[in-house]
Amino acid sequence: MDRIDLSIAAGLLRDHWHANTRLQHLPEACAPATRTEAYAIQERVAMGETAAPLYGWKIAATSVAGQKHIGVNGPLAGRYIAERVVKSGGHIPFGNNHMKVAEIEFAFRLGKDLPPRDDLYTEDEVFAAVASLHPAIEIPDSRYDRFEVVGAEALIADNACAHWLCVGEAMPQTWRSMALAAFAPVGRITGKADVQGKGSNVLGSPRIAMTWLINELSSLGITGHAGETVTTGTCLVPMAITAGDHVTGDFGNLGSVEVRIE
Repeated sequence: MDRIDLSIAAGLLRDHWHANTRLQHLPEACAPATRTEAYAIQERVAMGETAAPLYGWKIAATSVAGQKHIGVNGPLAGRYIAERVVKSGGHIPFGNNHMKVAEIEFAFRLGKDLPPRDDLYTEDEVFAAVASLHPAIEIPDSRYDRFEVVGAEALIADNACAHWLCVGEAMPQTWRSMALAAFAPVGRITGKADVQGKGSNVLGSPRIAMTWLINELSSLGITGHAGETVTTGTCLVPMAITAGDHVTGDFGNLGSVEVRIE
Protein backbone atom coordinates (compact mmCIF):
# COMPACT_ATOMS: atom_id res chain seq x y z
CA MET A 1 0.00 0.00 0.00
CA ASP A 2 1.21 3.51 -0.70
CA ARG A 3 0.91 6.48 1.64
CA ILE A 4 -2.28 7.85 0.09
CA ASP A 5 -4.11 4.52 0.58
CA LEU A 6 -3.09 4.42 4.23
CA SER A 7 -4.29 7.97 4.72
CA ILE A 8 -7.58 7.31 2.95
CA ALA A 9 -8.32 4.31 5.18
CA ALA A 10 -7.38 6.22 8.34
CA GLY A 11 -9.42 9.24 7.33
CA LEU A 12 -12.47 7.12 6.61
CA LEU A 13 -12.29 5.45 10.03
CA ARG A 14 -11.76 8.78 11.78
CA ASP A 15 -14.72 10.33 9.95
CA HIS A 16 -17.01 7.57 11.23
CA TRP A 17 -15.54 7.93 14.73
CA HIS A 18 -16.35 11.64 14.78
CA ALA A 19 -19.82 11.19 13.33
CA ASN A 20 -20.72 8.26 15.61
CA THR A 21 -21.56 6.26 12.50
CA ARG A 22 -20.34 2.94 11.11
CA LEU A 23 -19.34 1.39 7.82
CA GLN A 24 -19.67 -2.16 6.53
CA HIS A 25 -15.96 -2.52 5.68
CA LEU A 26 -13.05 -0.57 4.26
CA PRO A 27 -13.09 -0.20 0.45
CA GLU A 28 -10.91 -2.75 -1.30
CA ALA A 29 -8.53 -0.06 -2.56
CA CYS A 30 -7.49 0.88 0.99
CA ALA A 31 -8.21 -2.28 3.00
CA PRO A 32 -5.11 -3.66 4.76
CA ALA A 33 -3.90 -7.02 3.48
CA THR A 34 -1.35 -7.61 6.27
CA ARG A 35 -1.00 -6.84 9.96
CA THR A 36 1.84 -4.45 9.14
CA GLU A 37 -0.44 -2.43 6.86
CA ALA A 38 -3.20 -2.59 9.45
CA TYR A 39 -0.98 -1.22 12.22
CA ALA A 40 0.21 1.56 9.89
CA ILE A 41 -3.42 2.61 9.37
CA GLN A 42 -4.07 2.34 13.11
CA GLU A 43 -1.18 4.68 13.85
CA ARG A 44 -2.66 7.30 11.53
CA VAL A 45 -6.13 6.87 13.04
CA ALA A 46 -4.96 7.28 16.64
CA MET A 47 -2.26 9.90 16.20
CA GLY A 48 -4.53 12.02 14.05
CA GLU A 49 -6.82 12.34 17.07
CA THR A 50 -4.38 13.67 19.66
CA ALA A 51 -1.78 16.33 20.28
CA ALA A 52 -0.60 14.59 23.47
CA PRO A 53 1.92 11.76 23.81
CA LEU A 54 0.38 8.32 23.40
CA TYR A 55 -1.38 7.28 26.62
CA GLY A 56 -0.76 3.59 26.06
CA TRP A 57 -1.86 0.33 24.53
CA LYS A 58 -4.64 -2.23 24.75
CA ILE A 59 -4.82 -5.91 23.93
CA ALA A 60 -8.01 -7.20 22.36
CA ALA A 61 -9.08 -10.84 22.00
CA THR A 62 -7.01 -12.29 24.84
CA SER A 63 -9.47 -15.09 25.54
CA VAL A 64 -10.48 -17.99 23.28
CA ALA A 65 -14.12 -16.94 23.60
CA GLY A 66 -13.25 -13.38 22.61
CA GLN A 67 -11.24 -14.56 19.63
CA LYS A 68 -14.11 -16.74 18.42
CA HIS A 69 -16.58 -13.89 18.90
CA ILE A 70 -14.72 -11.59 16.51
CA GLY A 71 -13.36 -14.27 14.20
CA VAL A 72 -9.61 -13.99 14.90
CA ASN A 73 -7.04 -16.57 15.95
CA GLY A 74 -4.98 -14.48 18.35
CA PRO A 75 -4.70 -11.18 20.22
CA LEU A 76 -4.58 -7.72 18.63
CA ALA A 77 -2.94 -4.50 19.86
CA GLY A 78 -4.51 -1.04 19.84
CA ARG A 79 -3.58 2.49 20.93
CA TYR A 80 -5.13 4.63 23.68
CA ILE A 81 -5.09 8.39 23.26
CA ALA A 82 -5.03 10.67 26.31
CA GLU A 83 -8.24 12.49 25.34
CA ARG A 84 -10.25 9.28 25.78
CA VAL A 85 -8.98 8.29 29.22
CA VAL A 86 -10.65 9.31 32.50
CA LYS A 87 -9.70 8.77 36.13
CA SER A 88 -11.68 6.53 38.46
CA GLY A 89 -14.89 8.25 39.49
CA GLY A 90 -15.17 10.03 36.15
CA HIS A 91 -17.81 9.97 33.43
CA ILE A 92 -17.78 8.43 29.96
CA PRO A 93 -20.38 9.34 27.32
CA PHE A 94 -22.47 6.45 26.05
CA GLY A 95 -23.13 8.17 22.72
CA ASN A 96 -23.94 5.86 19.83
CA ASN A 97 -21.90 2.99 21.25
CA HIS A 98 -22.40 -0.10 19.13
CA MET A 99 -20.69 -2.74 21.28
CA LYS A 100 -22.41 -1.59 24.53
CA VAL A 101 -20.13 -3.42 26.97
CA ALA A 102 -17.74 -2.71 29.84
CA GLU A 103 -14.62 -4.77 30.46
CA ILE A 104 -12.67 -5.13 33.72
CA GLU A 105 -8.91 -5.27 33.16
CA PHE A 106 -5.44 -5.20 34.69
CA ALA A 107 -3.41 -2.20 33.45
CA PHE A 108 0.39 -2.09 33.74
CA ARG A 109 2.31 1.20 33.59
CA LEU A 110 5.86 1.15 32.26
CA GLY A 111 8.61 2.83 34.26
CA LYS A 112 11.36 2.23 31.69
CA ASP A 113 11.56 2.14 27.89
CA LEU A 114 11.52 -1.25 26.16
CA PRO A 115 12.95 -0.63 22.67
CA PRO A 116 12.51 -3.00 19.72
CA ARG A 117 15.11 -5.74 19.33
CA ASP A 118 15.64 -9.01 17.46
CA ASP A 119 15.25 -11.32 20.49
CA LEU A 120 11.93 -11.74 22.26
CA TYR A 121 11.58 -10.08 25.64
CA THR A 122 11.16 -12.47 28.54
CA GLU A 123 8.48 -12.00 31.17
CA ASP A 124 11.13 -11.14 33.76
CA GLU A 125 12.62 -8.44 31.51
CA VAL A 126 9.23 -6.89 30.84
CA PHE A 127 8.24 -6.78 34.50
CA ALA A 128 11.56 -5.33 35.55
CA ALA A 129 10.43 -2.33 33.46
CA VAL A 130 6.88 -2.15 34.91
CA ALA A 131 6.43 0.58 37.52
CA SER A 132 2.87 -0.05 38.69
CA LEU A 133 -0.35 -2.01 38.26
CA HIS A 134 -3.79 -0.37 38.08
CA PRO A 135 -7.43 -1.52 37.92
CA ALA A 136 -9.14 -0.40 34.72
CA ILE A 137 -12.48 -0.38 32.93
CA GLU A 138 -12.51 -0.33 29.15
CA ILE A 139 -15.54 0.75 27.15
CA PRO A 140 -14.70 -0.50 23.64
CA ASP A 141 -16.43 0.24 20.36
CA SER A 142 -15.97 -0.34 16.65
CA ARG A 143 -16.41 1.74 13.54
CA TYR A 144 -17.73 -1.35 11.70
CA ASP A 145 -21.38 -2.30 11.67
CA ARG A 146 -20.53 -6.01 11.90
CA PHE A 147 -17.18 -6.01 13.69
CA GLU A 148 -17.50 -9.77 14.26
CA VAL A 149 -16.93 -10.60 10.58
CA VAL A 150 -14.44 -8.07 9.16
CA GLY A 151 -11.30 -9.96 10.23
CA ALA A 152 -8.12 -9.26 12.18
CA GLU A 153 -6.50 -6.76 9.80
CA ALA A 154 -9.62 -4.59 9.58
CA LEU A 155 -10.01 -4.65 13.38
CA ILE A 156 -6.38 -3.66 13.93
CA ALA A 157 -6.86 -0.75 11.51
CA ASP A 158 -9.90 0.23 13.61
CA ASN A 159 -7.55 0.54 16.60
CA ALA A 160 -8.55 -2.89 17.95
CA CYS A 161 -11.88 -1.37 19.09
CA ALA A 162 -10.20 1.13 21.45
CA HIS A 163 -12.73 3.78 22.50
CA TRP A 164 -12.79 4.92 26.18
CA LEU A 165 -10.77 3.87 29.22
CA CYS A 166 -11.07 4.53 32.97
CA VAL A 167 -7.98 3.90 35.12
CA GLY A 168 -7.77 3.65 38.92
CA GLU A 169 -5.01 4.43 41.39
CA ALA A 170 -1.91 2.24 41.54
CA MET A 171 -2.34 -1.02 43.41
CA PRO A 172 -0.11 -1.90 46.38
CA GLN A 173 3.23 -3.31 45.24
CA THR A 174 2.27 -6.62 46.85
CA TRP A 175 0.82 -7.51 43.43
CA ARG A 176 4.34 -8.40 42.33
CA SER A 177 4.39 -11.52 44.49
CA MET A 178 0.82 -12.54 43.70
CA ALA A 179 -0.43 -15.14 41.23
CA LEU A 180 -2.37 -12.73 39.03
CA ALA A 181 -3.62 -15.63 36.90
CA ALA A 182 -5.63 -16.88 39.90
CA PHE A 183 -6.86 -13.45 40.96
CA ALA A 184 -10.64 -13.02 40.56
CA PRO A 185 -11.76 -9.40 40.00
CA VAL A 186 -15.49 -8.68 40.12
CA GLY A 187 -17.43 -6.50 37.70
CA ARG A 188 -20.39 -4.69 39.17
CA ILE A 189 -23.17 -2.55 37.67
CA THR A 190 -25.61 -1.02 40.14
CA GLY A 191 -28.87 -2.96 40.14
CA LYS A 192 -27.46 -5.96 38.27
CA ALA A 193 -25.84 -9.23 39.28
CA ASP A 194 -22.09 -9.22 39.91
CA VAL A 195 -19.87 -10.83 37.29
CA GLN A 196 -16.75 -12.63 38.48
CA GLY A 197 -13.67 -12.96 36.33
CA LYS A 198 -10.22 -14.48 36.55
CA GLY A 199 -6.76 -13.34 35.57
CA SER A 200 -6.15 -16.54 33.63
CA ASN A 201 -8.82 -15.47 31.12
CA VAL A 202 -6.27 -13.19 29.44
CA LEU A 203 -3.84 -15.43 27.54
CA GLY A 204 -3.45 -17.55 30.67
CA SER A 205 -2.19 -14.64 32.80
CA PRO A 206 -2.00 -10.81 32.71
CA ARG A 207 1.78 -11.22 32.88
CA ILE A 208 1.77 -13.32 29.70
CA ALA A 209 -0.51 -10.82 27.98
CA MET A 210 1.72 -7.88 28.91
CA THR A 211 4.78 -9.70 27.61
CA TRP A 212 2.95 -10.49 24.36
CA LEU A 213 2.16 -6.80 23.85
CA ILE A 214 5.78 -5.68 24.30
CA ASN A 215 6.96 -8.32 21.82
CA GLU A 216 4.23 -7.36 19.34
CA LEU A 217 5.43 -3.74 19.52
CA SER A 218 9.05 -4.85 19.18
CA SER A 219 8.20 -6.81 16.01
CA LEU A 220 6.74 -3.59 14.56
CA GLY A 221 9.82 -1.53 15.45
CA ILE A 222 7.94 0.32 18.21
CA THR A 223 9.30 1.22 21.65
CA GLY A 224 7.16 0.72 24.73
CA HIS A 225 7.83 4.04 26.45
CA ALA A 226 8.10 4.81 30.15
CA GLY A 227 4.80 6.26 31.34
CA GLU A 228 2.66 4.34 28.87
CA THR A 229 -0.15 2.18 30.26
CA VAL A 230 -1.07 -1.24 28.86
CA THR A 231 -4.43 -2.94 29.47
CA THR A 232 -4.23 -6.69 29.12
CA GLY A 233 -7.77 -7.68 28.14
CA THR A 234 -11.02 -8.36 29.92
CA CYS A 235 -10.86 -10.76 32.87
CA LEU A 236 -14.58 -11.49 32.68
CA VAL A 237 -17.40 -11.82 30.20
CA PRO A 238 -18.02 -8.26 28.94
CA MET A 239 -20.90 -6.68 30.85
CA ALA A 240 -23.79 -5.11 28.93
CA ILE A 241 -24.13 -1.38 29.64
CA THR A 242 -26.50 1.45 28.87
CA ALA A 243 -26.60 5.17 29.56
CA GLY A 244 -26.89 5.91 33.28
CA ASP A 245 -25.01 2.82 34.48
CA HIS A 246 -22.47 3.00 37.29
CA VAL A 247 -19.72 0.43 36.61
CA THR A 248 -17.21 -0.81 39.19
CA GLY A 249 -14.23 -3.10 38.89
CA ASP A 250 -13.56 -4.58 42.33
CA PHE A 251 -10.06 -6.00 42.78
CA GLY A 252 -10.49 -6.74 46.50
CA ASN A 253 -7.50 -5.79 48.62
CA LEU A 254 -5.72 -4.46 45.51
CA GLY A 255 -8.23 -1.65 45.03
CA SER A 256 -11.09 -0.75 42.72
CA VAL A 257 -12.06 1.48 39.79
CA GLU A 258 -15.43 3.01 38.91
CA VAL A 259 -17.00 5.05 36.15
CA ARG A 260 -20.43 6.42 35.26
CA ILE A 261 -21.83 6.06 31.77
CA GLU A 262 -23.51 9.35 30.82
